[in-house]
Amino acid sequence: MSSTAPLKEFIVLIPARLDSTRLPRKPLADIAGKPMVVRVAEQARKSLAKKVIVATDSTEIQAACALHQIDCVITRADHLTGTDRLAEVTQLLSLKPNDVVVNVQGDEPLIPPELINQVALTLVTHPQAAIATAAVVIKDASEITSHHVVKVVLNQACEAMYFSRSIIPFSRKTASDITNDATSLPTYLRHLGIYAYRANFLLAYSQLTVAPPEVAESLEQLRALWHGYPIQVCMATKAPPAGVDTAEDLERVRALWK
Repeated sequence: MSSTAPLKEFIVLIPARLDSTRLPRKPLADIAGKPMVVRVAEQARKSLAKKVIVATDSTEIQAACALHQIDCVITRADHLTGTDRLAEVTQLLSLKPNDVVVNVQGDEPLIPPELINQVALTLVTHPQAAIATAAVVIKDASEITSHHVVKVVLNQACEAMYFSRSIIPFSRKTASDITNDATSLPTYLRHLGIYAYRANFLLAYSQLTVAPPEVAESLEQLRALWHGYPIQVCMATKAPPAGVDTAEDLERVRALWK
């Protein structure tokens, strides 16, 4: 099977909510003369996706997308997660059950297009999986102990066993050993927040009850694992540039853009 042939039909959906607790009005933050959500969509257009669409509950974001010729759909404002928002979009667009949708976060203006293609291909070539996502080997020992970095443990088929903000797998070494020396530790994997789904799974996801681990970790992918849906994980060759979560992140991305 050709590595590009199966990818001609996937689409990218970018959930974008105007409210943000840490960085107000984040999707409209200016990056070199364009709103961040537009920069994300333009980056996604460099992938093999046949279409890139922003999904939002904000008419301001819709207007910004229209100004820059970015497709956008308006969704309800009461969705608990971005995945729930995408489930509504699959209905609005009348997607077919096996249509592949890649969820690109609206705060990733530097996301590599190759990573988008890789995640889409992983789902297409693993029909048993409900979701495909990506991970990268952690090389900075400080990331292992950081609760801001989501870790994932895989089985031998590269399916996710669990995601956590805690240290998984647990090492019997002390915290200082982890901080100062990662060379003798197990391989730790950082989860990258990009997902590929089939349209029928998105509709099913929106009907699933919220899972206790999902609430505890604040990680919506745990809802799928809780209900028995396999998540296939592909390994990225290197970590993509960090997204924008804070004002400091925004200034860093602006500097990189220059």
